[in-house]
Amino acid sequence: MARQLEVLNALDLAKTQLYHFTAIVIAGMGFFTDAYDLFCISLVTKLLGRIYYHVDGAPNPGSLPPNVAAAVNGVALVGTLTGQLFFGWLGDKMGRKKVYGMTLMIMVICSIASGLSFGKHAKGVIATLCFFRFWLGFGIGGDYPLSATIMSEYANKKTRGAFIAAVFAMQGFGILAGGIVALIVSAAFKANFSAPSYEANASTSTGPEADYIWRIILMFGAIPAALTYYWRMKMPETARYTALVAKNARQAATDMSKVLNVEIQEEQEKIEQITNDARNSFGLFSKQFLHRHGLHLLGTTSTWFLLDIAFYSSNLFQKDIFSAVGWIPPAKTMNAIEEVYKIARAQTLIALCGTVPGYWFTVAFIDIIGRFAIQMMGFFFMTVFMFALAFPYNHWKQRENRIGFIIMYALTFFFANFGPNSTTFVVPAEIFPARLRSTCHGISAAAGKAGAIIGAFGFLYAAQSQDSANTDAGYPPGIGIKNSLIVLGCINFLGMLFTFLVPESKGKSLEEMAGENEDVDATPSVPI
Repeated sequence: MARQLEVLNALDLAKTQLYHFTAIVIAGMGFFTDAYDLFCISLVTKLLGRIYYHVDGAPNPGSLPPNVAAAVNGVALVGTLTGQLFFGWLGDKMGRKKVYGMTLMIMVICSIASGLSFGKHAKGVIATLCFFRFWLGFGIGGDYPLSATIMSEYANKKTRGAFIAAVFAMQGFGILAGGIVALIVSAAFKANFSAPSYEANASTSTGPEADYIWRIILMFGAIPAALTYYWRMKMPETARYTALVAKNARQAATDMSKVLNVEIQEEQEKIEQITNDARNSFGLFSKQFLHRHGLHLLGTTSTWFLLDIAFYSSNLFQKDIFSAVGWIPPAKTMNAIEEVYKIARAQTLIALCGTVPGYWFTVAFIDIIGRFAIQMMGFFFMTVFMFALAFPYNHWKQRENRIGFIIMYALTFFFANFGPNSTTFVVPAEIFPARLRSTCHGISAAAGKAGAIIGAFGFLYAAQSQDSANTDAGYPPGIGIKNSLIVLGCINFLGMLFTFLVPESKGKSLEEMAGENEDVDATPSVPI
């Protein structure tokens, strides 16, 4: 027999109404900003190389040295991992709302500061940029566990998966916005600064305006974050935190009565009974947590870790793959602004055709076919398409086959997002106890970012072909694009296997999944 607080039961059974969509927009705009800030750097790394690391006569003009490129691309991911762990823990200690505004302000300040990076020489500018992007990532990291936890605790159990997935789906629009902003900015500067002298030597010219382009693109990320701050501060604390962690029955009933427009009875005695139950007071490092949720946490961390190796590798280095198959012309045939424009155009097309639709397919189907089925299907098709790109790689490099390569590549993003990239975000917000929910989501997300760091740093070196321009310039050779794709396919297959550790949470209340609403004589749940 289960016991459930009236305030939580009201949330579980509530019909979809305005406050649900308000919460999606408020939390989702954070993820819009997160994705924009994390992925816009891939649009400007080659431009940074043109401006600060150009070497006359080099076969690949202005390419960033691999160690610098790895730092610029990966430092924000290191900050994100740190922020996920710290703010995930803080969200369970101080409350979701109190911490929520901090992360947003860090993102606003550091987005602007990244664009204002300074220094007398190239190393100074890049060092300053990396410093601010680390702290930008730190703020972004906090958004993961807090947004997921807040949305899961506000939602009803019938459509909870769709609501959490909709928050995460805003990431797709953030990636798309990054490409569109880069297109607009580069097109505007190209139209206004196309002097004959600038075009005379396309591969070596950058023009003074090129330094403005990357700064504007990076600073734009502060706008959506700043616009969202006021509304985040107006959101009440979630009833599940107020009742089950802060143990304040009156406040929980008052807050949710206003949100749901119904009268809710405060149940302080029942809250004390539930929270004082020894089976509901174990800590993260206890044997009881290991017994109840150890396999669950292993499942959420391992699948997110494996997914992000493949997902971030593919996202951050699209430009290198597109150049390798000839979709983007060689750098020496165009000037710096043209290169930014063509990279942005390619990434925008991939986001529009594969990335964004995949997210919203998950929103549409997650509460119908379930988290497990979507995650398993996504990993399966990502494996298939990675191998389909890798084994006949020389076939795809031929000019007449490039469109086929782009379609297959876009499909890997579609099934990443209509698959594990969405479900790995949703499930950790549903299956752990309220007092540990934000912490466990932060741990799971941090494992994902560890995978992203491996993808960002490892793939950069691995994808260098033996005869690449970087090798000619004295940089160490890698295993090549083809073998890198094979490795990523194997990683996706491992993700399928670890998915069996993740329980299905479709249609169940959060307390049912965590075992928080069981009577004293009930048998504790065990990992599935």
